[in-house]
Amino acid sequence: MKIFIDSGDTNEIREAHEMGLIDGVTTNPTLASKSGKPFKQLIMEITEIIDGPISAEVVSTTAAEIIPEGEGLAQWHKNIVVKVPLIGEGLKAVKALTAKGIKTNVTLCFTASQALLAAKAGATYISPFVGRLDDISTDGMQVIRDIRLIYDNYGYETQILTASARSPMHFLEAARIGSDVITAPFSVLKQLLHHPLTDSGLKKFLADWEKAQK
Repeated sequence: MKIFIDSGDTNEIREAHEMGLIDGVTTNPTLASKSGKPFKQLIMEITEIIDGPISAEVVSTTAAEIIPEGEGLAQWHKNIVVKVPLIGEGLKAVKALTAKGIKTNVTLCFTASQALLAAKAGATYISPFVGRLDDISTDGMQVIRDIRLIYDNYGYETQILTASARSPMHFLEAARIGSDVITAPFSVLKQLLHHPLTDSGLKKFLADWEKAQK
């Protein structure tokens, strides 16, 4: 399972990359606005940190606007993946962009049926938002299970990108199911490192080493 970081903070991205944790980056308009940087500047800074897929989201809502906007984003760098909302006009754009050899990430997916439509349109990635489904008392990870089954049934090559991951359990379950990718904030990635026995074990090893030096 590939790991992406969901962030617009270049310091976080750099640190996660230096730890060897991440294969790519996902951004969205909210994360980009929090960075305080012009969008293109932010994306180009990210391309200098990591050589992997970087999702940059369009803000247009009609195919006639999404297609040229997506083409423009894709020209920024070879690793740009154009992030498109899962709406009818978005799928029209995905079909057109895919035909041009441009990679796409269809976002704001909440059902396996939507994911099937995105795969039919030729999406490179589908991003089901598991955390937001949990927020409305729905089992977000069940959607990942259903998409995995459907894609495997029919041989779709669209990669499942588990998004809106908010806990180590989302991470573990995505890996169990066979999600191709998971994207998570740096805070969640750091949680994966920690275990009380790791911390206490390291403390004891260091204490014993100090004693041995006396």
